[in-house]
Amino acid sequence: MAAEGGGKEINEIKTQFTTREGVYKLFTHSEYSRPNRVPFNSQGSNPVKVSFVNVNDQSGNGDRICFNVGRELYFYIYKGVRKAADLSKPIDKRIYKGTQPTCHDFNHLTATAERVSLLVGFSAGQVQLIDPIKKETSKLFNEEVSRDGKWKLNLGTSLKCYRLIDKSRVTCVKWVPGSESLFLVAHSSGNMYLYNVEHTCGTTAPHYQLLKQGENYSVHTCKSKSTRNPLLKWTVGEGALNEFSFSPDGKFLVCVSQDGFLRVFNFDAVELHGTMKSYFGGLLCVCWSPDGKYIVTGGEDDLVTVWSFVDCRVIARGHGHKSWVSVVAFDHYTTSVEDADPMEFSGSDEDFQDQIHFGRDRANSSQSRLSKRNSTDSRPVQVTYRFGSVGQDTQLCLWDLTEDILFPHLPLSRTRTHTNVMNATMSNNPSTNGTNTPGNPLPTPLPRSNSLPHSAATTANSKSSVMDNTIATGESKFATLSIHDRKERHHEKDHKRNHSMGHISSKSNDKLNMLTKTKTDPAKTLGTLLCPRMEDIPLLEPLICKKIAHERLTVLIFLEDCIVTACQEGFICTWARPGKVVSSF
Repeated sequence: MAAEGGGKEINEIKTQFTTREGVYKLFTHSEYSRPNRVPFNSQGSNPVKVSFVNVNDQSGNGDRICFNVGRELYFYIYKGVRKAADLSKPIDKRIYKGTQPTCHDFNHLTATAERVSLLVGFSAGQVQLIDPIKKETSKLFNEEVSRDGKWKLNLGTSLKCYRLIDKSRVTCVKWVPGSESLFLVAHSSGNMYLYNVEHTCGTTAPHYQLLKQGENYSVHTCKSKSTRNPLLKWTVGEGALNEFSFSPDGKFLVCVSQDGFLRVFNFDAVELHGTMKSYFGGLLCVCWSPDGKYIVTGGEDDLVTVWSFVDCRVIARGHGHKSWVSVVAFDHYTTSVEDADPMEFSGSDEDFQDQIHFGRDRANSSQSRLSKRNSTDSRPVQVTYRFGSVGQDTQLCLWDLTEDILFPHLPLSRTRTHTNVMNATMSNNPSTNGTNTPGNPLPTPLPRSNSLPHSAATTANSKSSVMDNTIATGESKFATLSIHDRKERHHEKDHKRNHSMGHISSKSNDKLNMLTKTKTDPAKTLGTLLCPRMEDIPLLEPLICKKIAHERLTVLIFLEDCIVTACQEGFICTWARPGKVVSSF
């Protein structure tokens, strides 16, 4: 898993790694950073973030990259694996005073070779709309305008700045999918605001009236005689709203908060669809699968967690990081599906599609076929969702989510994959309730899967239809624990765990267990569908787990010909996919 070899090898920064597709290589000539390439002092600074947009210009190189480092914001032509980066010629460069950029997002719908719309959120709560091609600042939201008509954000004056809407740090900003004017902003206050770039902000603090209220959330409209920003105010959970993400069709919104909850909303209807609780601490990042059926999240429990949108339950957890997980992302270009009998495969899942409201056509044939697969279809289909994660441990992990985890009760189109621990367990336990018994030995593991599945099924006396979809709880094992240790932990009255899953020990278990009980007992989430125990669901192992930076990682983006990562030192790195070459520098 994470540790490979010992001593120096563990701390060695990797410049390439190998998966079943081939070798991914780091291209140092394609590295973006500050023009002087001097490492950035990250103490007290907001995470480095990266945004991409394609402007479809006639040169054939329409990719543009934006990234923030400290108080600086840069906008470059992105040449990727095609050509070396020229840091001396940014299209636009901005240095802010009194505040720092924290996040940004391009409007892909309106982007052209002549103009782009870029939203930038700041540590003091403002949101700026700029055009880095024209080098113009269009509008500023949540900020008072000074008497001379200029924004204090750019002036950096010592005068008191009044944030009329929200004074807390902007944690996430995104354009609403399919809209040229609507965007959503999340703050560390736990509030989200919906804006329209065509509307003005008032000169006084807005007044709100309740629109809808539910469990741990409420939505208010702006009460005024004329239409003004913000259009809506969402209050979600407790503590900071760390990130949100729209579903591929734009109909649903998932949010993760410092209170450890993942919440999924029907965005237009403003209704809660489902929730999940982290195993420990806050949730920091979240993303959707390409077909919108699964959500992956990560955070302060050092785990990645896979949540089923359809079943509204946790279906797997992944253990590979040794510290907080800061970014999770699906690889749309490696996710695949293979039909065992494509001639018989038909769109027989209309009821399923109606249930979850995802009926979009997919341009990518692999994703289109993937969207036809559902949990009630017994036709043999091989499914692999690839996703990645990076964390404060400076490690990049890649994960494969396969059909033995997604559809555990169905006849598999290929043999299951088990770890050595599972092999030993099954062979030493003749009473195992599963499809693989000593009389029916386990098949040879396949290299393309990284999953640790359960034994085959629950008992016939399951108490609910939802629990029928879960796996028997008694046989799953930690891949990193011995069988003896795991049995002892299983018989403990309360499940104990260390703050860092990468360092499982017993020294601080009592203290941490007391802390966990304090946080989880009031909601009674541990051991429920909101937060299953570790032994109740499959535990994934990473396909690869490599240390790739000196500072904590803050960016992971999958592009067609490369993977882009960034660390808090301010270096944005390009990893070429197998078979992709770089032109001569």
